[in-house]
Amino acid sequence: MKKNELVTGKVIDTAFPSTGKVLIDGTDRSASVKGVLPGQEIELRLTRTSVDNTKGELKRVIKKSDIESDPLCPHFCYAGEDGDRCGGCVYQTISYKDELSIKTHQVELLFKNIVSDFDKVFSGVTESPSCDGYRNKMEFTFGNRVLDGPLELGMHRKGSFYDIVSVPECTICDPDFGLIVDSTREYFKNVAFYRKGCHRGYLRHLLVRRAHFTGQILVDLVTADYLPESWSGDLKESERFMPFTDNRGGLTLEHPPMTEDEINAEKKLLEGYVSVLRELKLDGTLTGVLHTRNNSFSDSVVDQGTEVLFGEDHFFEKLLGLSFKITPFSFFQTNSAGAEKLYSKAGEYLKEALGGQKPHEVFDLYCGTGTITQIISPYAEHVTGVEIVPEAVEAAKINAAANGITNCSFICGDVFKVLDGLDEKPDYIIVDPPREGLQPKALTKILSYQVPSVIYIACKPQSLARDIPAFLNAGYSVKHLSCVDMFPRTANIETIALFTRN
Repeated sequence: MKKNELVTGKVIDTAFPSTGKVLIDGTDRSASVKGVLPGQEIELRLTRTSVDNTKGELKRVIKKSDIESDPLCPHFCYAGEDGDRCGGCVYQTISYKDELSIKTHQVELLFKNIVSDFDKVFSGVTESPSCDGYRNKMEFTFGNRVLDGPLELGMHRKGSFYDIVSVPECTICDPDFGLIVDSTREYFKNVAFYRKGCHRGYLRHLLVRRAHFTGQILVDLVTADYLPESWSGDLKESERFMPFTDNRGGLTLEHPPMTEDEINAEKKLLEGYVSVLRELKLDGTLTGVLHTRNNSFSDSVVDQGTEVLFGEDHFFEKLLGLSFKITPFSFFQTNSAGAEKLYSKAGEYLKEALGGQKPHEVFDLYCGTGTITQIISPYAEHVTGVEIVPEAVEAAKINAAANGITNCSFICGDVFKVLDGLDEKPDYIIVDPPREGLQPKALTKILSYQVPSVIYIACKPQSLARDIPAFLNAGYSVKHLSCVDMFPRTANIETIALFTRN
């Protein structure tokens, strides 16, 4: 077998996250292939051919698995299929029962060799209250499907870095999202989107957040600065314009100051956009429309200045009887109903760890807008939340005051640096880090406190699996391990563990 060779095979097993073990036809060799289901017969292109680590890329599904039926979403496709389909979901052709069964099996494979008494401590997967319309946040990208094609606003085509496909009937977000996306794309159809290849253009992203329980909606249009030569929708990919400066926040385009005419033209354009959104017949309530500048080279949304075009710069969501103010870039679980199950599970673990006692101090690290901090506040004399995003910290303080909670305080900064400067020692710790898990220095500092119990919430199970040995070596054992499916139809799942010190 050679690299780039096309071969066929059958998926005999899958591991997290949706990576299949494919037995290659006519051989005793297997290859790892992403985005497949057990039982499928597929064609794959070999991307790595070493004896102990053969990998491949799915080209097409020759025969579907026995558990598959027609896709639940009109925008779904497998790799190599219809070129204008979305690549966001994985489990759109199987029942939710089968999806949970696959995810449970994948979690078992991931943790069984790390946690010696896995069967005793693992309590399974808690299903999401809903599989459809559950997402309260979506980040759409402006672009096109084909070179120099018409404007699209949606998700990346499966397997593509550049191609964008519109997804107005996406099933995992509320129908209000589709109305907002369609009207936005139509309004800006003659305005140039930002080209990553030549760093020119105006439209970059559309961030939409909709509270599940309150129905409040926040829309944030993300653009580069107004540039006369990049305003027209006729801008071609082949045109080059790459002056930049290192502005400590990353590479940034060098733009001349906007003239008064340019400022007025942009203002008129944005005012028209607000009018379009306000006229939409939405089930939810449009609470605010924002405009964020982003001139960085990064493809992610970077806030280089945000102004309010209409309404407020935030909205409110309710969880477990508490109200939370949410700003455009602050972290909040994308599945509100699922978050109630997740945080209830964290509360159960904490109550068990406390054994009826009320500790003096609990640390909630990577606290976002202070959801967990406030939910667990009744169990402790004081809870300190630490979060690196300034606007999230300010929102957390406002949330606590609005909810009448007086025993919480919030500190803005990098977790390791904040902990290194605190004299206060925690009695218990809760961590809910970003996808890549705990930074090594932060992990070392957390373990140095030698608290009786640590609750670890992970949106990426591999990160938790990577960090478990450090806890075991520090004298902890895994008392409980469970999952909450916060991301139906996708390959992801939320994992929560209770560590207790031996």
